[in-house]
Amino acid sequence: MTVSDPAALVERHECPTCQAPPGSPCRTRGGKVSPQYHSPRHMAVPQLRAELKVKTPADRSPGRAWAPGPAVAPVSVAEVVTEGIARIGYARCSTATQELQSQLDALSDAGCDPIFEEKISTRIKVRPEFTRALDLAAMVKRTTPQVRVHFVVHELKRLGRGTLELVNTAEQLRQQDIYLELLSGPLQGVHDPSGHGAALFAFFAGMAESERDYIRDKTLEGQASARERGRHGGRPEALDADLVAMARDLYARHVPVDDIRRKLIIPTGKRAGQHPSRATVYRALAPVLRPRGDAEAEAGSPTE
Repeated sequence: MTVSDPAALVERHECPTCQAPPGSPCRTRGGKVSPQYHSPRHMAVPQLRAELKVKTPADRSPGRAWAPGPAVAPVSVAEVVTEGIARIGYARCSTATQELQSQLDALSDAGCDPIFEEKISTRIKVRPEFTRALDLAAMVKRTTPQVRVHFVVHELKRLGRGTLELVNTAEQLRQQDIYLELLSGPLQGVHDPSGHGAALFAFFAGMAESERDYIRDKTLEGQASARERGRHGGRPEALDADLVAMARDLYARHVPVDDIRRKLIIPTGKRAGQHPSRATVYRALAPVLRPRGDAEAEAGSPTE
């Protein structure tokens, strides 16, 4: 069976959402054929797990009254099961500049299939690939309860950084009888966070959160130290100290800001050789800008 016939692939599985049996399309709550297959059902097919939706083909009569199709032998989730264990991997890093390949290699070597990946911060409340990985793990356990399901990550902080978030995730897995497997770190190995293990997991979750706070505090300290030495982060200033002094001297001699801008040339950077913007000039003049009323008076404009 190939992906060229996605409906046949999907319908080899029972639908966890609408309980449509193998061989039948999904159905709506109103008792009609659904226009597309429910996500937990098509995600059970490895070739289709990355699809956002899989449409119901016309020959299944979407929108009409639902009726069971011809019975077919239900398929197990053998595609993700090895020696009675289904390992579903999840890889995550916070920014686009960080690399994921080392995590993906480790998960692949551990026998994970499928592996969900995303580049997203744990500060983001909704992580789509993380949710999909959890949903697939739950679906595999529901459809084949005899299979032992492992949710696998490279290290604890790939799940999250906050203690409450980590403990809640572990409890969610425990309630669905899904094991948490960590490939590195102090909790390396297969972990069932229940009983005495719950306290140990909470301890290391707290350590992960403390590590995040420590990194943040050291980063802020480094930035403050750099500012004290005159080093500021971000894009370099368009005007150097000599040009700023020149702009302020011209302004003190009542030269209009637009004329000052045209006399200045940016010396370095992407805009080297160009005139600065009005906003850049105003930022340079900020400490010496005259109040608006005074400027109008000097120009001979009436003031209120």
